[in-house]
Amino acid sequence: MPPLSHFSWPFFDASHRQFGSTLADWAGREVHKHVDHADVDKSCRALVRALGDAGWLKAVVPAAYGGLHEKLDVRTLCAAREILSWHDSLADFAFAMQGLGTGSISLFGSDAIKAKYLPPVREGRHLAAFALSEPEAGSDVSALATTATKDGPGHVRIDGMKTWISNGGIADHYIVFARTGEAPGAKGLSAYVVDADTPGLEIAGRIDVIAPHPLAALRFTGCRVPLTNQLGGPGEGFKVAMATLDIFRSTVAAAALGLARRGFDEMTERSATRILFGAPLADLQLTQAAIADSAIDIDAAALLVYRAAWEKDRGTARITRESSTAKAFSTEMAQRVIDRAVQIFGGNGVRVGVKVEALYREIRALRIYEGATEVQKLIIAREVLKTREATRRQAAE
Repeated sequence: MPPLSHFSWPFFDASHRQFGSTLADWAGREVHKHVDHADVDKSCRALVRALGDAGWLKAVVPAAYGGLHEKLDVRTLCAAREILSWHDSLADFAFAMQGLGTGSISLFGSDAIKAKYLPPVREGRHLAAFALSEPEAGSDVSALATTATKDGPGHVRIDGMKTWISNGGIADHYIVFARTGEAPGAKGLSAYVVDADTPGLEIAGRIDVIAPHPLAALRFTGCRVPLTNQLGGPGEGFKVAMATLDIFRSTVAAAALGLARRGFDEMTERSATRILFGAPLADLQLTQAAIADSAIDIDAAALLVYRAAWEKDRGTARITRESSTAKAFSTEMAQRVIDRAVQIFGGNGVRVGVKVEALYREIRALRIYEGATEVQKLIIAREVLKTREATRRQAAE
């Protein structure tokens, strides 16, 4: 059972505490029933359906479409990812992609688009995906090469490649970002909802990684999409992407926090029960130092995660610095904690089937996913310098 004592912090209200406690109980009973790491496609479909049937996917859509809150509540999203990742990373992934793959619709979709796509996602009948990255454009969104050109009065034709797309190959729709040419660079992008069965969209290949989950490259060849599927206005694709990531980047940090907590629990249990030189491993001062360092890391990360989420929920327009800080620190922190856990387990720590071995593989991708740590540092520095310049100008007036 994941620890829940931090839900007493002032970042949370009674609804968050109830949500966390109930989800933790459900996950402990149900998640393992739907997970088979040898068949991640089947597992993700089953997990999404189970999450939908139990009502947990209400957290990823607004109340007007059957959700929990009037607008997406980032603290609830973070709590869900932290708890689910403690149990199993595929459960976290299944939940997260339902949110990331519809967040742009919730924020920028027309009423008709919301009514079409959000209810089946909430119910777990429809899998969602977010298609931003390309072979030559990952963190540098302005370098996107996929194009969307007008094709008659009511359609665009999408051509290009996307890669590293989570839920690729099993999603029912993709949020696709393409160059429409209103301006150079990032200002010339637009966003569209593309159904998976649209002619001209094909799976170019599945991608295998060290912590398996559904991942694919997509090829668009004359893929005809109605203009009514556009999210936001022409040339607002970068705005759509950044607003969506501004919400969900904090949740990546929360997922890392959940993995770290699980690694910490495994570490402390092992150190208390493993007898070495006639005494528990926990009696050794070096082991105690590892436990203390990990406890400090986890508390610091939790404060950063829920500070960012609370800022967004209380109405702060953009939490770019806060979410990037939480993401950079929490993912790096989790890697450290899990590495210590592997070390304390000794040889068993790298044995397939032992939980800390799986955690070691699972955390590595989060240091890259949704913006590598190095990119987050650039963003943080840019925001710090921007604030300094604004303060200087204000003082000079």
